[in-house]
Amino acid sequence: MEINTHNADILLSAANKSHYPQDEIPEVALAGRSNVGKSSFINTLLNRKNLARTSGKPGKTQLLNFFNIDDKLRLVDVPGYGYARVSKKEREKWGRMIEEYLTSRKNLKAVVSLVDFRHEPSADDVQMYEFLKYYEIPVILVATKADKIPRGKWNKHESIIKKKLDFDPADTFIVFSSVTREGLEKSWDAILENTFYEIN
Repeated sequence: MEINTHNADILLSAANKSHYPQDEIPEVALAGRSNVGKSSFINTLLNRKNLARTSGKPGKTQLLNFFNIDDKLRLVDVPGYGYARVSKKEREKWGRMIEEYLTSRKNLKAVVSLVDFRHEPSADDVQMYEFLKYYEIPVILVATKADKIPRGKWNKHESIIKKKLDFDPADTFIVFSSVTREGLEKSWDAILENTFYEIN
């Protein structure tokens, strides 16, 4: 089965499982820090300028946003973690919402875990990766903002990230840039590999 990635739109936003779409379309979730570039990643994947809202204010996504792609696949953007300006109570609420989705959603096939290629993963990044491994959810690790790092230093940055996360070599690691589109094909390959589709 082929999938037309240009036929994409935001389907709905959900706060809990009663709002999730009720069907069997496979889903891939996107998780990462508030300013890691999740919206830019989605827009680059779908070749759209602002389907996912990029904001100068991190912490803007407060619900689970379901993006429908060709009625065959969904990307699910979960609230960014580690954003200090949100109250502890609000962060805990998001945490429960994310946990409920990740641990109970049968449609979920994999999680794209985004980290900033420029920096060592944060404690929140490590916690997210360990959480996904604990629940045996397939992980596609995407290191964003690669255009900010000289190519000659990529190996060094990759090994720092993998060491900090205690990265499982069975998982996919992708160096990505929404500016140069580096890693775009690899990202699609990994997503479709986990959802058993071919891309046209």
